[in-house]
Amino acid sequence: MEKMEQIFTFIDHKAEEIEKSGKSTYLEAVLATLRGILDGDYPFPVEAATKEEVRKAIQLAILKGMRESSQPNHQMTPDSLGLLIAFIIEQLFEEKLEKGMISILDPALGTGNLMFTIMNKLDGKILATGVEVDELLIQLAGEIAEWIEQPIELYHQDALRPLLVEPVDLVVCDLPVGYYPNNEVAKDYELRAQNEMSYAHHLYIEQSLRYIKEGGYLIFLIPATLFESEQAEKLHQFLKKHAWIQAVMQLPETMFKSKQHEKSIFILQKKCDQLRPPKEVLLAKVPKLSNKQALSLFFEKIKTWKENNLNNPR
Repeated sequence: MEKMEQIFTFIDHKAEEIEKSGKSTYLEAVLATLRGILDGDYPFPVEAATKEEVRKAIQLAILKGMRESSQPNHQMTPDSLGLLIAFIIEQLFEEKLEKGMISILDPALGTGNLMFTIMNKLDGKILATGVEVDELLIQLAGEIAEWIEQPIELYHQDALRPLLVEPVDLVVCDLPVGYYPNNEVAKDYELRAQNEMSYAHHLYIEQSLRYIKEGGYLIFLIPATLFESEQAEKLHQFLKKHAWIQAVMQLPETMFKSKQHEKSIFILQKKCDQLRPPKEVLLAKVPKLSNKQALSLFFEKIKTWKENNLNNPR
């Protein structure tokens, strides 16, 4: 903790100095500070910090900046969820990870906290690609990647437009929730709404399925009310056609400010002629992440389900 606090304090003080000059927000000042340290303009105070200590220190500074920012897209996926998803990835790709690497795409990268938590946990096993429309957030992601020495290919664009991305083994995404403003782009999607604006989170699911290999997995953080909206039936029919639902895991209510912010983990597999659908969908409630015993039982439940359901060849 000491090294992490030292790094955070250094970044925070420098960022506050820059912010006080009146030329930038705190979040922009964090970006300038990270660049300054990497360029050797500021003497960095900590030697031999781990990748996780560095990531967590930068995350603290970014969280501080996001609390001051009123932009709704400036949100960060908590570490605990990143670690939980990393465990799920280890289960889904156990054999492949033993032999080599897997490719992951996050089409709504933000500052990359979810992706970098996974990459640090599965160090050296991930070929990562991130897409982000917000210029400041993707610049921060680029600096963090350099700091923690995790290679990632970054694309600054609207992820719902065509991507220059090869099909990947896995999509991981904390889905941006809300309406998508560009009706022209939405016209190319099966999940577009007919007489109103389309849901961005529905379009992200459809776009993700376009860039995943057959038999590949998709792990989404979804609003708990995903299948309760007026456009839910269309989504349900679309998924039935293109994917197998593997799991829905309800996250603890205590993780969220209010009921309307609650999320679940949603795992899909793109249909593949060589594989069978799961015998049963895993429906589970994730225990409080502070309850070690309950969490251990939950992990066992996932392992048992995996052994009975996944990758059954036809």
